[in-house]
Amino acid sequence: MTTLVFGHKSPDTDSTGSPLIWAWYLNEVKGVEAKAVLLGEPNTEAAFVLKRWGQEKPEIISEIAAGQRCVIVDTNNPAELPAAINDANVVQIIDHHKLVGGLETKGPIDITIRPLACTATIMYDLMGDDTAKMTDDIKALALSCILSDTLEFRSPTTTEHDVEVAKTLARELGVSIPDYAAEMFAAKSDVSAFSDAELLRMDSKEYEVGGKSFRVSVLETTAPGIVLDRKDSLMASMVGVAEEDGVDQVLLFIVDILNEEATLLVPNDLVKSVAEKSFATAVSGDTVVLPGIMSRKKQIIPNLAL
Repeated sequence: MTTLVFGHKSPDTDSTGSPLIWAWYLNEVKGVEAKAVLLGEPNTEAAFVLKRWGQEKPEIISEIAAGQRCVIVDTNNPAELPAAINDANVVQIIDHHKLVGGLETKGPIDITIRPLACTATIMYDLMGDDTAKMTDDIKALALSCILSDTLEFRSPTTTEHDVEVAKTLARELGVSIPDYAAEMFAAKSDVSAFSDAELLRMDSKEYEVGGKSFRVSVLETTAPGIVLDRKDSLMASMVGVAEEDGVDQVLLFIVDILNEEATLLVPNDLVKSVAEKSFATAVSGDTVVLPGIMSRKKQIIPNLAL
């Protein structure tokens, strides 16, 4: 049986590239038949990376069959996976997020969760000496994943090891990290083709705090004004998205990569209360700027309070 390799439902660059990297490794090095798939449409940056390095977009699936052999990467959260994931045969998890719980497996499995900024960094380590067999396109995917998840080393989740691996890959590829990262971030900032609802779900995770459930959305961009120009319609769309997704509220953080700050849209008193109690700030309008806030994993979700 072919092993399916996939990440979470909102595929960013890491959740798009890492399945391709690990499927390559299983097929070409370990001799295990594997196929990378996605659980949703990749974001603009991920789509750029695929095109830039000549990779076909993996098949998008929404369901998984009972007993299907699979490897989960870049998440361990059942809420971010197919509804029937516990009926599948999960054989491996490779992730860099906190352990959530709720997954059930058919037997003992191989789990690697490490405090690094990117799943691709972990995969590079797991390959060991076999990294010498990586083709240029696979190296490029790994480099892209690391630059994306670390925001070119600006994110507080970045470790020295992530930087070391990225610089090694860039050197082997003959790629300038600043130039290539600028190309990636420009692609990420082009959101003109997406509806408000798509933007609110594009890079988001569900989280509960104080008895309220939130879809915590992050848009990382070098041109925050493009998103902020749509502020009114985005806030109006939050109501429908929250209802459809079964959450109390959508929180949208627009991360300005270059200025290293986030702007939170504040459509109502609930979000105002979250902002003031979570980030020790005073809110007087329908937005609030949060200096230094760039990481949902390390700076946003751990601080959320009501």
